Amino acid sequence: MKRIIIGILSFLSISSYAQNQRFSYEYKFVIDSTEKDKTATEIMLLEVFPHGSKFYSREVFESDSMMDAEIKKQSRGFDNHINLKGFKSKGKIRYQIEKNYPDYSVKYFTRLGSSEYMIQESRKIDWKILPENEKVGEFTTQKATCNYVGRVWTAWFTADIPIQDGPYKFHGLPGLIVKLEDRTKSHTFELKGVAKFGNEKEWKSLKDIERYEPLIVLNDKKYKKAYLDNRADPNKGLRGLLAEGGKIEMKDPSGKIIDTNEMMKRREKQQLEANKKNNNLLELDLLQ
Repeated sequence: MKRIIIGILSFLSISSYAQNQRFSYEYKFVIDSTEKDKTATEIMLLEVFPHGSKFYSREVFESDSMMDAEIKKQSRGFDNHINLKGFKSKGKIRYQIEKNYPDYSVKYFTRLGSSEYMIQESRKIDWKILPENEKVGEFTTQKATCNYVGRVWTAWFTADIPIQDGPYKFHGLPGLIVKLEDRTKSHTFELKGVAKFGNEKEWKSLKDIERYEPLIVLNDKKYKKAYLDNRADPNKGLRGLLAEGGKIEMKDPSGKIIDTNEMMKRREKQQLEANKKNNNLLELDLLQ
């Protein structure tokens, strides 16, 4: 009963306080654990609505929005050929995360090859709240720690913003997470901006948008197997597409079409080499 009452109070505080707010986090991360001095940075947005939140990359969203607008513009013409020459996808973080209030169920949206997945998170975050306080930006914060997704994390949260949410999948503290970092300091999120947006932006889950291929729904355990299979065999999805009669065309810098088998070999070699460097995943337990 106590847990239910706390959950209801949490939901009421979010509903009365949130009213469509956007929290901007600076995410710094190391891709290759053997090159810790090479840090990538991306601005991530946590959008909080009365009934849930979304977490995604600002760069990826803006890039994809521009590309979608160009495709729609060209699709109005009589020529079926879509020319996206000059468009370059920006941003490295292509996943999106949704949390539903008041139960804070977490859904993780990502792609493996040509398939889109929705992963329903089952792992719980067991926080240990500590007495230490720290000033982070303009906020007075309190310390908390947890073990989650193969890493030990330290979070600094503020009761000044009574939203039990935070970056990535993290939630459940009595206030917004202002700063979050793992023990190795190779994954760090820090709040950099707070803004409100009007009610014209409505909540719509990614699972409900129109798509050409069905969304594959898995739990986190089955997703780990799918992820490792794709990592070991990057062309698995493409081979399935070709087996179903699909066509793949790639051109070299001169405009000459590359043989499909040669293209597949190049792609596999490039991806396997990239995998060796991409060894410091945020969810480290995916590789364990």
